[in-house]
Amino acid sequence: MTELTTDPGALTRIVTVDRARLVDYANASGDQNPIHQDEEFARSVGLQDVIAHGMWTMGAALDVVTAYVGGDPGRILSCATRFTGMVVVPAGQTVEVLVEGVVTRSDEEAGTQTLELTATCAGEKVLGRCQAVVRA
Repeated sequence: MTELTTDPGALTRIVTVDRARLVDYANASGDQNPIHQDEEFARSVGLQDVIAHGMWTMGAALDVVTAYVGGDPGRILSCATRFTGMVVVPAGQTVEVLVEGVVTRSDEEAGTQTLELTATCAGEKVLGRCQAVVRA
């Protein structure tokens, strides 16, 4: 992962993924669906190639939020997203997912901020309506 870049109200990070990371994620999560590891199987079900787990992609976005709140995931009060695209991970390649966010609401009374996030891969949106509420 690259260094977090923040300015008032914005955050950005490029998160990388390759086949080895998909295997590690599958082993950690228990999600051994072959579309995430077996190129031949992925193509047999109509996919372009092996794809990253949707939950890995959401986790990558939340890692950016965690960095934004000083590394304390306990400050993330809620999160929601829609999976709108796939992160295709060809053999022997490292793929970049660009996660960007902005603070869209600050509630001083409640001590919270709402962040709107976008995640894109190869110029295509892979997460939609991605939002997190954090303790400021």
